[in-house]
Amino acid sequence: MSSSLVESPRTFGDMMRMPVRFYKTIGEDIYAHRSTNELTSLLLKIYLYAGFINFNLLVCGELVFFYKSIQDFETVRLAIAVAPCIGFSLVADFKQLTMVVYKKTLIQLLDELEEMHPKTLLAQKAYKMADFERTMKRVISIFTFLCLAYTTTFTLYPAVKATVKYNFLGYETFDRNFGFLIWFPYDATSRNWVYWITYWDIAHGAYLAGIAFLCADLLLVVVITQLCMHFSYISGRLEAHPCDPDQDEENLSFLCSMIKYHDKCLTLCEHVNKMYSFSLLLNFLMASMQICFIAFQVTESTIEVILIYCIFLMTSMVQVFLVCYYGDALIAASERVGDAAYNQNWFQCSKRYCIMLKLMIMRSQKPAMIRPPTFPPISLVTYMKVISMSYQFFALLKTTYYRD
Repeated sequence: MSSSLVESPRTFGDMMRMPVRFYKTIGEDIYAHRSTNELTSLLLKIYLYAGFINFNLLVCGELVFFYKSIQDFETVRLAIAVAPCIGFSLVADFKQLTMVVYKKTLIQLLDELEEMHPKTLLAQKAYKMADFERTMKRVISIFTFLCLAYTTTFTLYPAVKATVKYNFLGYETFDRNFGFLIWFPYDATSRNWVYWITYWDIAHGAYLAGIAFLCADLLLVVVITQLCMHFSYISGRLEAHPCDPDQDEENLSFLCSMIKYHDKCLTLCEHVNKMYSFSLLLNFLMASMQICFIAFQVTESTIEVILIYCIFLMTSMVQVFLVCYYGDALIAASERVGDAAYNQNWFQCSKRYCIMLKLMIMRSQKPAMIRPPTFPPISLVTYMKVISMSYQFFALLKTTYYRD
């Protein structure tokens, strides 16, 4: 058989490929500490910082535009239109800030997960890694498509529309419009070269925001997939253990190894909680407002605006669902460890073994979870709460707008 047809084990780097590659396109190198090329690392860092300085200047322009628009009732609709973009930008900013603040924790987390990753094909089959990876790839592909579709549509639509009208429909002037509502301290549409420099500057800022927003969640998906895989493996090993009463030393040795393994997984879950709890709190609060403002735009706009904002709405709702789904999966996977331990034939084992097993069951009753401050643990229940909050904001906005 040809060596090219021989199946090779999947590495941890294979699972991390998407977030690592996308992050590098904006200058963020997750594995910069392993790089042997200092010049490349320096250039990537300069590119990253320059990109975020430019992006935050554009966000300031959006905030100024929002402030000016709410001063007059006639322009309030413009404020409502720019509000979801401001929310998206602030969440992207905060997610990137979280990555910077907790960089050492992230490196430690990824290094330990890589060390725990099953290295051989036989081990990967025992961990059922192919099933976990297949689901993860589907989720990542869908969310990546939606997130990039949103930023691409908002960025390119005005230029494409103006080009079609000018070159193919016989319009005499080229409409110099932007996809995002931003205040500039200069006339950005006065001259052709000024317009295009500003246009591509905005395009880069939108791409950077999209990638920063996207990759933080892709990292979360990869990490939780790995942790769920490990919890599932622990559950399978516990249930399959024969608990032979005549082999007490082997039983104790096995259980000790499982307890250490379980404890390490729980410690890694605490690292994830530490990194993501505050950013996800902001994410959910902003998502509630975003969905509200986007829904208002969809109900009160023209067909072309509705189509653009529908993509944004789908992206926001899928992103919240994605995080909540994986938070729920983490809780369920860690709780199954206790069920698997109880399902053993423990009544045949020694008293010492039973006491140790009891402690493991008690620990698993406090499942691994991500706990944003003032919010319930992230699960599918949280998704319903976010959607409920969005509807309440939407109803309030509609009532206030038409009353005035």
